Amino acid sequence: MKSINATISPILSHKVVESKIYLIRNKRVMLDKDLALLYGTSTKSLNLAVKRNKFRFPDDFMFKLTTAEYASLRFQFETSKTKGGRRYVPYAFTEQGVAMLSSVLNSRRAIEVNIQIMRTFTQLREMLVSNEMLRTRIEKIEEKFLATIEENDARFKIIFDTIKKMLTPDKPGEEKKRIGFHHN
Repeated sequence: MKSINATISPILSHKVVESKIYLIRNKRVMLDKDLALLYGTSTKSLNLAVKRNKFRFPDDFMFKLTTAEYASLRFQFETSKTKGGRRYVPYAFTEQGVAMLSSVLNSRRAIEVNIQIMRTFTQLREMLVSNEMLRTRIEKIEEKFLATIEENDARFKIIFDTIKKMLTPDKPGEEKKRIGFHHN
């Protein structure tokens, strides 16, 4: 018997799914219209299925955008306000909400799409951890470099001050300090 992973071909690329993930309220989310498109259903059908199973979608799984949030997204999408647009602000689904959608939309395509979406969320999370580790390493190197600069700055200041003294001509009437062995 084949495993489910062996039978499912990747129907979506990570890039396609990644382009549909937004950062809203400091959470990575996907909008209902994008999910409906990926699942091959209408936004209305998706939202009706969610409403029939509202108890499966607490606030940390799904939330409705505010008008201001939606206006900001519309500006990013460069969509028009003319006829044919949305009448209602969209729902945003967190990673857990997207996972829960697979139990509500129980079709083969919904399962395949959900697997790909979960893989993309995992990949994004791994990239963030990797970037955080890299950022930490860079900060440590920067601290070490700045400390070295401060130490070297003090040393260079002494060197430059000495060079300036050597290059400064003696003032008339000022007795020059003699260097070396003196015999009277």
